[in-house]
Amino acid sequence: MAFVETLLSSWLETLRSAGTMISMILIILGGLMYGIAQLQPGETRGKWQTAAIGVVIGGILIAAILGAADLIQEISSNLFK
Repeated sequence: MAFVETLLSSWLETLRSAGTMISMILIILGGLMYGIAQLQPGETRGKWQTAAIGVVIGGILIAAILGAADLIQEISSNLFK
């Protein structure tokens, strides 16, 4: 069980170090993509907007997981006790 807890702790540290930056980059990139989509013709605008919203939602999900990382680690380390 110590291996699983060590593995989860290392994942937590990885999320903390890189997650915030990745989340912000995805949200900003999604906003830029959405803005660029407004300049596209009608046939391709929907594809660009869909991709942009997907990128923004991905950034928000990463931020939510990062925010709950401590709780996730605590719950998962007590699963097999």
